[in-house]
Amino acid sequence: MKYFWVILVAVLLLLSGFTWYKYYFVFGEGVKSGVLNYAVKKGNVFKTYEGKLIQQGFGANAKTGSLTSYEFEFSIEDEAIFKVLEVNNGKTFDLHYKEYHGVLPWRGNTTYVVDKVVNMK
Repeated sequence: MKYFWVILVAVLLLLSGFTWYKYYFVFGEGVKSGVLNYAVKKGNVFKTYEGKLIQQGFGANAKTGSLTSYEFEFSIEDEAIFKVLEVNNGKTFDLHYKEYHGVLPWRGNTTYVVDKVVNMK
């Protein structure tokens, strides 16, 4: 019986560590700049804030080989940041974001979560 509890605790610790690493560990963070294409609130069960920046420049699409613009799709945690983006659609923004390994349905639809507006023009 003693081994059962030791194994159970070890499995729970491993699952907890994996969950934290997958969904709460900040893998990367930085700033992206571009013209705000849209900021929306959407979702079936969890209403989340989503947005898209169109960045300057063009690149080749790896799948099709055609030219494509650089797009940055992101989620927004804070409603106040969403409000700023919503009323300034079409302007150029510098957005600070955090990147996670996994997506949580109540945090948004992407692994990129914007947490601050650095600059707006």
